[in-house]
Amino acid sequence: MGVERNTPPKASPKKRPTTTLQYLFDLDSKSHGNSHFGNGGKRSSLDSEKEELLSVITYCTLVFTFTDPSESPSQQELKRVKLTKLLSFVKSTKKPIHEQILSPLVSMLAANLFRPLSPSSYPSVICDLADEEDTSNPAPAWPHLQIVYEILFRLVHNTDAKALRDHIDHSFLHNLLSLFQSEDPREREILKNVYHRIYSKFTFYRSFMRKTMNDAFLQYVFETERHYGIGDLLEIWGSIINGFTIPIKEEHKIFLMRVLIPLHKPKGLQVYHRQLAYCVSQFVQKEPVLGEIVIRGILKYWPITNCQKEVLLVGELEELVEILDPEQFRKLALPLCTQITRCLNSWNSQLWEIKGEIMQSNMMHDPFPSNCIVLIDPKSLKLLQTQVSERALYVLNNEQFMKMAGEATPDAFLVIVKGMEKNLKWHWSKSVRQLTETVKMMVEEMAPGLYSRSVINLELRESAARQQEIERREKWRKIEMVAGQNQNQFIQPPD
Repeated sequence: MGVERNTPPKASPKKRPTTTLQYLFDLDSKSHGNSHFGNGGKRSSLDSEKEELLSVITYCTLVFTFTDPSESPSQQELKRVKLTKLLSFVKSTKKPIHEQILSPLVSMLAANLFRPLSPSSYPSVICDLADEEDTSNPAPAWPHLQIVYEILFRLVHNTDAKALRDHIDHSFLHNLLSLFQSEDPREREILKNVYHRIYSKFTFYRSFMRKTMNDAFLQYVFETERHYGIGDLLEIWGSIINGFTIPIKEEHKIFLMRVLIPLHKPKGLQVYHRQLAYCVSQFVQKEPVLGEIVIRGILKYWPITNCQKEVLLVGELEELVEILDPEQFRKLALPLCTQITRCLNSWNSQLWEIKGEIMQSNMMHDPFPSNCIVLIDPKSLKLLQTQVSERALYVLNNEQFMKMAGEATPDAFLVIVKGMEKNLKWHWSKSVRQLTETVKMMVEEMAPGLYSRSVINLELRESAARQQEIERREKWRKIEMVAGQNQNQFIQPPD
C-alpha cells in the first residue's frame, strides 16, 4: 500500500489590474486633481500680488499739485513710497508685465506726467536767454515726477516694443514732446533720455517722432520764439544724424535746409547754438557738398545788431571752413570774406549784460536818452569789449584760412586787406589794432610780398574809384548847368 503525501495546495495567482481605458482615465483624473490642488496656492498668491500692484497703481493715479494747502503731506509721502515700490517692481521683474497691470500702469504715468505747465517766468521773447541752470521756476511736483519718469524709462527699456505699442501711441508721444517746454532743466534732462530711448527702440514710430520734433522747431522759429527745450531736442537730433548712412536721404537734406539753417535766426540762439552747430557739422562731415548750402544759409540769417550771435556765428563759420573742399571755398570766398571783414571792422565797443537794477538816473521819465547818466552796480554786469572784431581777427589769424583766401580769388583777399588797413588807421581800440598788426605780420611771413602787393593794388583801385567819382560829379554839374539854361528859356515874361 502506498503512503499518501500531504502536499499543500497550489496558491492561485493574483489577478493584475486590467489596464483598461477607464483605469487610465481614473489615474489621470487623480494626478490632475493633485496638481490643481498644488497650484492653487501659487495662483492665489499671484492673484494677491496682482491685486496689490493694482491697488498701488490706483493710489498713484491720484495727482498732488504740491501747491494746494489742503493736500496732506503724509499722503504725498505715502504716494512717493508707493511710486518707489512700483519702480523697484519694474526694475526687478524679469517676466513680461501682464496686460492687466500694463494698461493701468501706463494710464497712471500719463495722469502724472501730462499736466498743464506753469506760466513762464520770462514773459518776453528773451525768455530763451535765461540761464539753463536756473531753476527759479522748478516743477512743484518734482519729488513725484522724478520717480514717474524713472518708471517710464525702465518700462520702455525692459518691455518689448510690440507689447507697448497699444499703450504708447501717437497721442502719448505728442503729449510727451510738449513737456519739453518745461522750465525745469531737471525734467527736460530725464525727459530727453526717455524720448531718445523710445526713438531708439520703437522703430515704427521714428518717422512720426521726427516730424513732430520738426513741427516744434518750425513753430519756435516762425511763430513763438519761446521754447525751453530746443537744445534738448537738438541733442536728440545730433545722435540721430550721427547714425545717418551715406548718401544722406533727400528727406534729411530738406530737414537741414528748412529747419536747422533757419534755427540760426531767433534771438535766443546762444542758448542752443552748441547743439545746433554739432548737428550742422555732422551733415557737412558726412557730405561736404552740403557745406555751400549751410554757409550761404548762415550768411542769409546774419544778425545786424546782436553782437553775441555774431561771435557765435563767426566761430561756426571757422569750423565749417575747415571741412570744406578748396573748390567749394573758392565759390564762397568772396561773400564769406566780406562778412568776416564786416565783423573785423565792427565798432560795437561795449555790450552790457545787465543782471541787476538801475540804481540812479537823472532822467527816469525817459530811460536811456542821449544825455542820461546811469549808475549801475558793478557786481551786476559784465563788460564785453570789441568781442566781434577780436573774434574775426582770430579767424584771420588761422594760417589755413588765410592761405585758402589768398589762393581763392584776388577780390576776396583784397576785401580782407582793406578791412585790416581800415582797422590799423581808424579803429579806436588799441587791442584790436595790435591784433590786426599781428595778423598782418603773419600774412607777410606766410607769403612775402602778398600783403604789400595787395595794398598797392587796393590803392590803385581806390584811386580809380575816386577819379570815377570826380568825373561823375563833373558830368552832373554840366547836366545841371544845361538844365538851368533850358529852364530860363521857357520862363514866360509876366503880362
